[in-house]
Amino acid sequence: MAEEKETAQVEGTTEAVQETQTETPVQDPKEFLENFDWEKYEQGIERVEDSKLQEFEDLVAENFVDTADEEVVEGKVVHLTEREAIIDINAKSEGVISLNEFRYNPNLKIGDKVEVLIDIREDKSGQLVLSHRKARTIKAWERVNNAHDKEEIVSGFVKCRTKGGMIVDVFGIEAFLPGSQIDVKPIRDYDQYVGKTMEFKVVKINHEFKNVVVSHKALIEADIEEQKKEIISQLEKGQVLEGVVKNITSYGVFIDLGGVDGLIHITDLSWSRINHPNEVVELDQKLNVVILDFDENKSRIQLGLKQLEKHPWDALSDEIKIGDKVKGKVVVIADYGAFIEVVEGVEGLIHVSEMSWSTHLRSAQDFVNVGDEVEAVVLTLDREDRKMSLGIKQLTPDPWTDITSKYPVGSRHKGIIRNFTNFGVFVELEEGIDGLIYISDLSWTKKIKHPSEFVTVGDTIEVEVLELDVEGRKLSLGHKQTTENPWDKYEKEFAEGTVHKATLTEIVDKGGTIDFNEDITAFIPQRHMEKEDGKKLSKGEEAEFKIIEFNKDFKRVVASHTAIFKEEERRNVKAAAKRAAASAEESKPTLGDANEQLQALKDKMEANKKK
Repeated sequence: MAEEKETAQVEGTTEAVQETQTETPVQDPKEFLENFDWEKYEQGIERVEDSKLQEFEDLVAENFVDTADEEVVEGKVVHLTEREAIIDINAKSEGVISLNEFRYNPNLKIGDKVEVLIDIREDKSGQLVLSHRKARTIKAWERVNNAHDKEEIVSGFVKCRTKGGMIVDVFGIEAFLPGSQIDVKPIRDYDQYVGKTMEFKVVKINHEFKNVVVSHKALIEADIEEQKKEIISQLEKGQVLEGVVKNITSYGVFIDLGGVDGLIHITDLSWSRINHPNEVVELDQKLNVVILDFDENKSRIQLGLKQLEKHPWDALSDEIKIGDKVKGKVVVIADYGAFIEVVEGVEGLIHVSEMSWSTHLRSAQDFVNVGDEVEAVVLTLDREDRKMSLGIKQLTPDPWTDITSKYPVGSRHKGIIRNFTNFGVFVELEEGIDGLIYISDLSWTKKIKHPSEFVTVGDTIEVEVLELDVEGRKLSLGHKQTTENPWDKYEKEFAEGTVHKATLTEIVDKGGTIDFNEDITAFIPQRHMEKEDGKKLSKGEEAEFKIIEFNKDFKRVVASHTAIFKEEERRNVKAAAKRAAASAEESKPTLGDANEQLQALKDKMEANKKK
C-alpha cells in the first residue's frame, strides 16, 4: 500500500510539473527529485531561499533582545503618561516602568535612553515589566566597584549629615563620608558641605552589607604629600615660617605650615605663665613661628612663638637689687611656695618658709591665692640663671628679736596647739613664736602614750617657759608646771607603812590593781593578794592594803594585803614569847616546858594557815 501511495504521489507530482512547464524553464526531472525537500512538502511549507533565511536571522539578532537573561539593557522612552513611562527595548512588546523610579530625573522626556532590567517577561496581561531602579542599582555597584578597583575619582552629592560624618549619593548609592575624611584639617562646621557636589575616592566596599565608604581627603593628600616633602627638605632650626592655627589643646597649639604640622608647646607660647593656649591664640589665626627642633624624619616639628620676642629677663631693670621691695601678682601656687610675676615674663619664688616667721609647716595656700597682688622683698637675684627668690615675712619685724624680754624662763603664757608629734606638742604663742611641750611635761599624774590622749589641735593651753635657746630659735615649754604637783601631797598621805581601805579594781597576770583616787593606782603583786585564810583576793573585793613602796619620781605605788595579817602574826609570836618568858621566870619551868609551850603556839599558827 505504501509503495502504491508513493507511486501515486510521484505520478501526481510529475503531472503537476508537466502542467507548469509552459511557465517555468525546463528542468531535468532527475535533478529536481534529488534536490526536492520532501519534509517541507509534507508539512505544506513554502520553499524559501537560504540566503533570505540567513538575512532574516541576522535582522532578528540585531533588533531583538533575549528576554530570558536578566541583564541590564538600554531602552528608549516612547511614551509618557501621568504615572508610567513606556520603554521600547526592541522586544516583541514594550515595557512599563512607574515614574516613581525616575523621581531623581524630573526632566525625563520621550526619546531619552535609559537603562532597564527585565523584571517580568510577561505578566498576567502579557505585558513586559521592566525596572529602572534595579538596573540603576546594578550599574551603580558595577561603577562603584570599578572606581574602587581602578582608584578612579567619582563625583557625589552630599545629601545630609549623620553621626560621625556625611551621607553622599554616588551613582545613586548612599555612601558614607567619615568626618575625618572630609579634609586634611579638622572640620568644625559639617553643615557647610550639605548640598554640594564634590569629588571623592572610593576607599572601602563591604559587599556583605552593601556599604560604601568614600574619602575627599584622599584626593588632596597626594598633592599635600608632595608639598610636605618639599617643605620638610627645607626645614632648619631657627627658621621662621608663617603658619595657621589648626588645633588648640590644653598642652599646646598645632600649626599648619602648608601641609606640615608643627606643635607649639604651651610653655613656648608666651614668656608669661598662661593657663590655656587660647589665652594667646585662636583658631585659623595666622602667625609667624620659629622652628626649635625636629626629629630625624622631621615628622615631629617643635615650634616656638615667644622666642620671636626678647626675653623679659634681658629687659629687667638694672635698678632692682637684693633687699628691694617689689610688687607682683600670684600666678602659680604649689605646696612649697608661690610664684610671683614681678613684670611680664619675670617671676620670683616665695618659699613657704619665707611667708611667715612661724616655724611649723604650713601650705602656701594658707597665705596667698592665685591672682592676689602682693608685696615682697627680693632675697636673691641671679640674672644669668634667671632666678629670683622673694620673701613676705621680711616686711614685718622678727618676733625673736626681743624674745628674752617677752618670754623669759619661768614666765607663764597661753598658746594654741598647732601640731602633734609622738614625743610632744607644738604650741604657737604668737605668729612666729612656737614652743614644744614634751609629753612628760603635760601632766603630773597621767601616763600619756600620745599627746592626742590629753589635748586636741586648736585648743588653747596654758604653758610655762622652761628653757630658751635664742640662737637655735627654740622654746621648751611645760603645761604641768602651771599647776601644783599633787605627788608632793601624796608622798605623805601614802607613805610606806600606811594602811588604806580600797577595792581591788583589776586582776592582771602578775597581780592586781587598786585605785586610791583619780591620780594614784597601786599595784598588788600576786603573793601579796593572799588573805589570812589562804585564799586570793578577787576582783571587786574590798580589803585593807598596806603601802610597801612609794616612788614620787616614777609615780610608782606598790601595796600589800598579806602584809597586814603577817605583821599581826609576828606581833602575836613576839607577845607569846614574852609571856612564856615571864611565866618561866615565875614558875621556873624547865627548858623542856618552855619548848612545849612554844611548839603549841606554832602548831596553832600553822593550823590557822591551813584553814
